[in-house]
Amino acid sequence: MIDSKCIKALALGAVLTLSACASQVMEGYVGRSITEPMLDYGQPAAVFDLPDGRRAFQWSISSWGSVPIVSTDSRTSDGIHDWADVTRTRTIHIPVEETCLYTLYGVPRGNDWIVTGYRQPSFECA
Repeated sequence: MIDSKCIKALALGAVLTLSACASQVMEGYVGRSITEPMLDYGQPAAVFDLPDGRRAFQWSISSWGSVPIVSTDSRTSDGIHDWADVTRTRTIHIPVEETCLYTLYGVPRGNDWIVTGYRQPSFECA
């Protein structure tokens, strides 16, 4: 039987794989209009002004996937006339969901906001 710690470790690995390039994507918006990520991800979940004059734009994004777990067991079975080695392989899929909060910072330029940086998402959202 599969250990629950093993399942949790594999599920975490899948989440990390699903979101491994998040920081690279956010870096790609730096220097561009805040309109660019809005066109890609829709309206931010939250927008608020910071004391230093910047504005924070936040998106809450969920990702889903599954982790295949393969287990194999072997045994020897005695039949009526002969012995047989039997190997059974079973695959189950563990669903995985992760919701991450992404924050971009912007400064005003005319009627627009230009992305100047981002907040590193939590470890799970890399």
